[in-house]
Amino acid sequence: MSIENAKTRLFVADALSNGTEIQLTPDHAHFLGNVLRFKVGDRVAVFNEKYGEWTGPLTALKKRNALLTLDQQTRDGVAEPGPWLVFAPLKKTRTQMIIEKATELGVRKLFPVITENTIGGRVNRDRMAANALEAAEQCERLSVPDVHGPQSLNDLLANWPKDRCLLVGDETGTGTSIADIISSKGKKIEDYGILIGPEGGFKTAELEYLKAQEFTVLMDLGTRVLRAETAAIVALACLMALT
Repeated sequence: MSIENAKTRLFVADALSNGTEIQLTPDHAHFLGNVLRFKVGDRVAVFNEKYGEWTGPLTALKKRNALLTLDQQTRDGVAEPGPWLVFAPLKKTRTQMIIEKATELGVRKLFPVITENTIGGRVNRDRMAANALEAAEQCERLSVPDVHGPQSLNDLLANWPKDRCLLVGDETGTGTSIADIISSKGKKIEDYGILIGPEGGFKTAELEYLKAQEFTVLMDLGTRVLRAETAAIVALACLMALT
């Protein structure tokens, strides 16, 4: 159902039902009052995966306080399964692009991984989580991806679920096309993970270690050399289209 009568949508973790009064956060109040210039009576949509999406009018709006009373459900709660994305952090704006587009493309979990050639600097998990939340609010999904803290490649692989196929972006040209991989595996989209390496690519030893894992498959994305953020978007789009 359309949410034409709501001017914006916000994620809240509360239980949502008809007549429920939602106490929005101070950040939400600031956004609604000072950024969007909302007034009492303006309608807002709130959502989460368990309870779906609801709308209602603002019943109070002050500088750091906002109340919303729900009176209409516009979408039922529904599970939103999706793949996991592992990526080597890049510079700030390029990492933000990965987070935003991965959220739009249905990723459920995001894992920053530190490789030998990673040059993205300090990883700000809170900023990445905020980017994912904002993207979820804008793209009309009900769930928000989980953003994990940075970890080494070795630690990531040691804790990776053995039944989740990890597609590894291989810039050396020795990988298998993503279409052929998906065709042969026959898995659901939520049974995959994608690993995109750093700007300088994986070191030879890292690539050999990845190849040795029972759950990894080296993935080829074509003849062109793609930037890391482009490779992440292309791989996720192909996965969505082919599963």
